[in-house]
Amino acid sequence: MSKIRSTLAFLLVLAAPAAFADALPAGVPEEMPFNIPYGAPITLAEAKALAAAAETEAMQHHWKMAISIVAPDGSLVYFEKMDDTQIGSVAISQHKARTAALFRRPTKVFQDAADGGHPYVLALDGAIAVEGGFPLVKDGKLIGAIGCSGGMSVQDGVTCKAALATLK
Repeated sequence: MSKIRSTLAFLLVLAAPAAFADALPAGVPEEMPFNIPYGAPITLAEAKALAAAAETEAMQHHWKMAISIVAPDGSLVYFEKMDDTQIGSVAISQHKARTAALFRRPTKVFQDAADGGHPYVLALDGAIAVEGGFPLVKDGKLIGAIGCSGGMSVQDGVTCKAALATLK
């Protein structure tokens, strides 16, 4: 009888991993967040139109902005720097756009994570944790990203969102 119990116990131990293979630990979502499929890269004409919309918004508030538009791979498609924009914003706008494209999410997601006690996001290669970078999604596909810099990060975000509102 004890040999039968030992055999049954042994079989249960072997079967246990298979029984729980499909179960996810608590708090682990089934769906991947920000799983936007890639599309054809944004065209130069589309990028110029988005930058113009962002510039119009910035001018309405007397903000001086650097505006970058990148393809899904993070390569620069179009760049514009308004007169008297701080020089440091050139690289920052491009970094925000690249981050939004490469990670397929707004850069504010990283800012919120860092502010929420998850500073590890600051160590992610290629990421910048400050508002002002947004993926460009057309017909459900990632075609690139926009990054704006020059003001406070919330001003950068407002500038970019004005461009997003025109994306068709």
